Amino acid sequence: MALGHEEPAAALTEPRLRLGCQSCGAMLVLEPSLRTTRCPYCAAPSVVERPPTPGVPEPRFALGFSLNHAAAREKVSHWLRSRSRFCRSGIRDAQPGDVHGVYVPAYLYSALATSRFQASIGENYQEQERYTTTENGKTVTRTRTVTRTEWRPLSGQVSGYVADVLVTASNGLHNDELEALEPFDLRGLARYTPALVSGWVAEEPTLTFEACLEKAREEVSGRLLDKLAGLMPGDSHRELSHDSHLDWESLDVCLLPVWVLAVRYAQDAEPLRVLVNGQTGEVHGKAPLSVWKVAASVVVGLLVVLGLWLFFQGGGR
Repeated sequence: MALGHEEPAAALTEPRLRLGCQSCGAMLVLEPSLRTTRCPYCAAPSVVERPPTPGVPEPRFALGFSLNHAAAREKVSHWLRSRSRFCRSGIRDAQPGDVHGVYVPAYLYSALATSRFQASIGENYQEQERYTTTENGKTVTRTRTVTRTEWRPLSGQVSGYVADVLVTASNGLHNDELEALEPFDLRGLARYTPALVSGWVAEEPTLTFEACLEKAREEVSGRLLDKLAGLMPGDSHRELSHDSHLDWESLDVCLLPVWVLAVRYAQDAEPLRVLVNGQTGEVHGKAPLSVWKVAASVVVGLLVVLGLWLFFQGGGR
């Protein structure tokens, strides 16, 4: 697992520089020798030095990079070539720009969940049904097998431990982007020390503890609903709801490895930001579609349909 080059002991104890991006709000933590940088998230050069933020929690865990920058660049190149032909011109042929490895802060959440649930459980049964139909101009009676469902109410309580829920703590990386990069193999988590991220750009948490806790609870609620759905007996179920209580909640800051690339595909367009999971190589980005290409394809499709209609109309005369 590549975690960066070794540093002298004195360098590891030297205070690290905190730089804040005025564009996206990311708070970066750099080596003391670096005084300026370009934001790896939005490529903005307006990054200024800021004093340490009071009350910002220190990371408890860190997950190392397993993918080097050359492999990340190749992953992005393949991702660009595989984009839809309806994307804006230049994207499929673009070359990845600078590759930045960033340790992104996230909260790792776990809790004991007790859920009271209610649902309607459906059990299928079959029976014979008589029906009438017309055959050769005559009305005849036939028999067929039909499947019906009997619904019964069900309620109960389930308890279980919910672990390994990740929510972003960064203004630079939105939670939907983090979810797109998941899963991370959290078995590789190590206790955080400054030596683990030495030589890398790291970001401090820029979202509040309360906001991240609420986001984690929302994600847990969705997970519990999926889990309860899998526990329902019978052939089907409907109207499943639950009221869950969370105990023994734990929320710890951990640093996750992410490669960030800014891809310039046109002079008049903002760079396309592409993210790569630094552990698994999963790629995420949002390549913009070309309005003209989409409109042209719709017009061509309509012309084809119109041509076929005119052809068959003419053939029927």
